[in-house]
Amino acid sequence: MPATKPAVWFLAIQAGTGADVFTERLSTALNSIGIQSGVTWLPHRAEYLPWLTPPPQPPPWANIVHINTWLHRRFIPAQLPVVATMHHVVHDPHFAPFKHISQSLYHRFWIKKIEKQALARADRISSVSQYTTNQLSNCFGKTETTVIHNGVDLSLFRPTSSREPSSTFRLVYVGSWSRRKGSDLLPTIMERLGTGFELRYTGPPRPMPANCVALGRLDTTTLVELYNNSDALLFPSRLEGFGQVAAEAMACGLPVVAGRNSALPEVIMHQRTGLLVEHDSPQGYVDAIQTLSSSRSRWLEMSLAARKHAKANFDIKRSADAYAEIYYRLVE
Repeated sequence: MPATKPAVWFLAIQAGTGADVFTERLSTALNSIGIQSGVTWLPHRAEYLPWLTPPPQPPPWANIVHINTWLHRRFIPAQLPVVATMHHVVHDPHFAPFKHISQSLYHRFWIKKIEKQALARADRISSVSQYTTNQLSNCFGKTETTVIHNGVDLSLFRPTSSREPSSTFRLVYVGSWSRRKGSDLLPTIMERLGTGFELRYTGPPRPMPANCVALGRLDTTTLVELYNNSDALLFPSRLEGFGQVAAEAMACGLPVVAGRNSALPEVIMHQRTGLLVEHDSPQGYVDAIQTLSSSRSRWLEMSLAARKHAKANFDIKRSADAYAEIYYRLVE
């Protein structure tokens, strides 16, 4: 008798975050390897006012539901096995300095309850990094967790031509503007670097030194072009559940200068695919960038190693295969 084939229904709240990207890309990758998959998006209000959103019915073809741990139990179907993915543990004590009071209360008294219920309901739990798994264990006592790093579409995020570092060393920052992301360090870093260095950053114009350029909001195609016309990713984040931006930049052959914290050492190989800096040290970032820019041979070596590392560890097909193994076990 042939084995049952998994068919995966992603039920997710559309919040405009990296978790949305994860869901879309994994669903596409699963379909590409022959596992039927589809996504139903719930409005953002379903996170904080779940009673105002009717629970959707599972599609008749689905035999597994895959959720984010922030999904209220109201929406989780009773009749299907559940895979729950933890993207970032917001109860991590290292996150506390970056929250305002209302956010702390929301996470403590609302989100944590939802996550406890989702984790208790889950038949399998995955997380996007070993760091996140460790925090999941610390905060929820969950130890049976499968680590599956987020994937990158290597056919899209790739070097488009052979490159050499430009005479003006071009840095790029991709991310939101927040203390957790370390964007407050950028003005000091760029001021100290001075002439010969340029930073292009996503988002609207901000008060920055003259060697910085705002790029606004970018679509994926433009982002890939940006990576291919830059010399290094500057990523001074103080806390990451994974570090998707770093993985995508490396897939384009871009060395990464980032903080030595949270999940980033799992993504970036220090002195091979980039340079890791003690966080909150603007001068540490300056020194690392100057070191990288001063040696063409070292830059080229890191650029090639970055692409190779991304192909070996962060291919979206690799992630899809790892999830497929979980799904097959659930429908045996």
